[in-house]
Amino acid sequence: MSTPSYRQLRFVAPAGSTEFLLIRHGESAAADPDRRFDLVGGQGDPPLAPEGEHQAERVAARLSSLGIDAIYVTTLQRTAMTAAPLARAVDLTPQVEADLREVFLGEWEGGLFRQKVAQNDPIAVRMREEQRWDAIPGGEPNEAFAKRVRGAIERLAARHPDQRVAVFTHGGVIGQAIALASGSAPFAFLGSDNGSISQLVVDGPVWHVRRFNDTAHLDHGRTVGLT
Repeated sequence: MSTPSYRQLRFVAPAGSTEFLLIRHGESAAADPDRRFDLVGGQGDPPLAPEGEHQAERVAARLSSLGIDAIYVTTLQRTAMTAAPLARAVDLTPQVEADLREVFLGEWEGGLFRQKVAQNDPIAVRMREEQRWDAIPGGEPNEAFAKRVRGAIERLAARHPDQRVAVFTHGGVIGQAIALASGSAPFAFLGSDNGSISQLVVDGPVWHVRRFNDTAHLDHGRTVGLT
C-alpha cells in the first residue's frame, strides 16, 4: 500500500467571493501651471493623454478573454475613457461607482498637486512623512477616504458574488484598497502605474491580495507583487 502524498494547494477563490481587477486609468493629460483642469464634483477631470489611450487598448487586449462579468468606472472621465476599449470588446456597459473616485486633494485639485509634489513643497513633504492626505489644505481625511473605499468595495462584492469585476479607478483608491486588505501603512501601496492591474478577492470580511501593479501587458511591462 502506497503512502499518500500531499501537494501544495493552489489558491481557489472561496464560494460566494468576488474577484476585483482594479485597473488604474491610463496616463492623463499633463498639468499646465497656467490653467487648471476642469472640475467635476470639485475634482480635477483631465482626459487621457495619447499614451493613456494606448494603455487603455493594451488593458483591453489583456482582459477581454478572461470572462468579465461587470465593469465599473468613477465619475471622472479618465476612468471611463480607459474602460471604453474593454467595454466594447466584451459588450458590457460600464456602471458608475462614485465612491471609488480619487482622493479629494482640497486646494491642490485641478493639477496643482502634481506641481507641488514635483517641487517638493513642504506640505507635500509633510503629507508623505505623516501619510495623511489632509496635510493638504482641505484634503480628504484618511479615515473618511478609507471608509468610502471600503464601503464601495463591500457594496460591489455583495452585488457580484462568484463573479469577476473590472473596476477602472485611481492610484489613490488602489493604494487604499490594498492597504485595507493587507493592514499596511496608508501610503505603502501608492504609486501603481497607469494602466496597471491589481487584484483582490473579497470573501466577506476577508480580503485576499492576489496581485499588485501588474504591467506585463504594457510596453514597459513588468509584474510586481503576487502572481
